[in-house]
Amino acid sequence: MIKKEITVGSSMIERPIPMLVQTAGRFASSIRLSMDNKEINLKSIMGVISIGTLTGHDVIISADGKDESEAIDAIAEFLG
Repeated sequence: MIKKEITVGSSMIERPIPMLVQTAGRFASSIRLSMDNKEINLKSIMGVISIGTLTGHDVIISADGKDESEAIDAIAEFLG
């Protein structure tokens, strides 16, 4: 398992939530996002919706699986 902390940029204003879920869904690894003592599965659209606005927040992305490094990089780029 690897983790990465990032600050979510303004890209989430321009990109819809389904695109984030689709990006996470391309990977075999389990991908989770933690923010404000909440943790969600990034492959679940309802989970992403439930966490609220991401823009400007510090989040921790974690991935566990055979392609975890690529998954973390793709999600960090998407949210950056």
